[in-house]
Amino acid sequence: MRICPRVLWVFFVSAALSGALVHAAPAAPSTDSNARMPSLIEQFSADRMSLNRAYPLSISPSHMARFTRFYQDELVTLSAVDFNALSQEDRVDYLLLKNCLTANLHQLAIQKHQIEEMQPLLPFAAGIEELLDKKRLMQRPDAEKDAALLAEMVKQIDAARKQFDPKTEGHAKIDPVVANRAVIATHELSEALHDWFGQYNGYDPTFSWWVDVPYKDADKELTAYSGFLKEKLIGIAADDKTTIIGDPVGRDALLNQLSDDMIPYTPEELISIAQTEYDWCMKEMLKASHEMGYGDNWQAAVEKVKQMHVPPGEQPELIRKLVVEGSDFVKKNDLVTVPPLADETWTMIMMTPQRQLVNPFFTGGNEISVSYPTDTMTYEQREMSMRGNNIPFAHATAFHEMIPGHFLQFYMNARYRTYRRPFSTPFWGEGNALWWEMLFYEKGFESTPEERVGALVWRMHRSARVLFTMNFHLGKWTPQQCVKFLIDNVGFDSENALAEVRRSFDGSVGPLYQCSYLMGALQFRAMHHELVDSHKMTDRQFHDAILHEGAMPIEMLRADLENVKLTADFQTSWKFYGDHPTHP
Repeated sequence: MRICPRVLWVFFVSAALSGALVHAAPAAPSTDSNARMPSLIEQFSADRMSLNRAYPLSISPSHMARFTRFYQDELVTLSAVDFNALSQEDRVDYLLLKNCLTANLHQLAIQKHQIEEMQPLLPFAAGIEELLDKKRLMQRPDAEKDAALLAEMVKQIDAARKQFDPKTEGHAKIDPVVANRAVIATHELSEALHDWFGQYNGYDPTFSWWVDVPYKDADKELTAYSGFLKEKLIGIAADDKTTIIGDPVGRDALLNQLSDDMIPYTPEELISIAQTEYDWCMKEMLKASHEMGYGDNWQAAVEKVKQMHVPPGEQPELIRKLVVEGSDFVKKNDLVTVPPLADETWTMIMMTPQRQLVNPFFTGGNEISVSYPTDTMTYEQREMSMRGNNIPFAHATAFHEMIPGHFLQFYMNARYRTYRRPFSTPFWGEGNALWWEMLFYEKGFESTPEERVGALVWRMHRSARVLFTMNFHLGKWTPQQCVKFLIDNVGFDSENALAEVRRSFDGSVGPLYQCSYLMGALQFRAMHHELVDSHKMTDRQFHDAILHEGAMPIEMLRADLENVKLTADFQTSWKFYGDHPTHP
């Protein structure tokens, strides 16, 4: 199990600076002699990277203690900065760093509690952690002692298996969610032990003589123990690829994380907002369904759209054409600056069948990953892959993934205010990409009812993500109910719905990630209303400024662009939804 830092979006693009002209020049960094923030943030980033290399095992006590001390020390350093002497931009940076530090301390506290819950299932963890600490300190192994420790580890695993085996009389009962967490931790511990063994085996003859066999026995037992946890305590076969076991965090943790991401709403309020947006989408969906001749049977209209896919082999060319179309649209409508080098340097790969289990649709970034069936898939899997990546669906999201969406974000984040990378958040990254979908829809990018259906399925899906993830983490819905909700209310095929829910709860993203699309987009929509609809900025100036200022919680971006008065004890308060909740 890895630490799940609040920072979920890190934009690293190693490319030369573009010399393209821009419409609105970005604000220059502060020249105030008292301003220390960029260098302070860069040092924080470098220090954290060094500590991550030195303390890679996130569940170890040494990792937890060292990072807790690190973040606390950084807060002390930050408190010595004279906030009132800073420029507006540096005040923004001050608050971004402060928020980042406190958010990471919150995450460590959550993780500490999770580790304590699964500790009975990991009696062998302390031994592995001891070996890793010695490795970090570069102490030569005591081979005979380490061999004894590994032999004892095998006995501990056997004892744990007997203690928790449901067939054992009086066995200790374990929540399947905690057991699933222990499976992830066991894998991480096994990988760390493998690295430890490889550090010395063959290089130290005494080590190899003593440790080789005990290590292999321990490694074998760790693998078997992971299978035991899955089959006996979670209740799924070792090769099960469909059952989803999530880890609901609860309302208090959601509230803390919403505060860390500067979202001043409760989970229940997010559910209400998402339902309002879903209802607007459904009205639009029914209009398009009527135009297609299906009346109120919108599911039939969606089914028709799913059949509008290209044959195998033709999907890459379709995606290339759609990406170019999106880039041309923003240039034609003067919506954002697209440097010629950005148009020239995006690339494409095909997604593996394994990756499509959690990403059934194409994704973007430095490159676009195209999801389409391969000859290794079953007939049903091939059909669902083609249906889920049909032409109208792809038309509505190719630009989301590349230009002006994720690729342009990555491109600009590598060139402007790179020191702000630690403050990246999916509310900015995913929210900005979905905001482009909203704006494209408003400006008529989808010219046919079929294209509008494709766009609206995605808009409905983003609302559905808020509804099912919030209800899951509040303990109200099971993963199976979430899958059914996507099938019934968005129109997804079963395999695609299963993959979406699996991605949401497999630990690869945080509990707020899936709601960040819609809530981030609504923040950008509200800010667009304040700055562009009021004619204070043009569309192009607005979108260039977003990319030039860098990724961050959007309330702080608003404070920067609108010169909101800030204090050192700033608390999130921007209610971005209310006055204009239902325009496209």
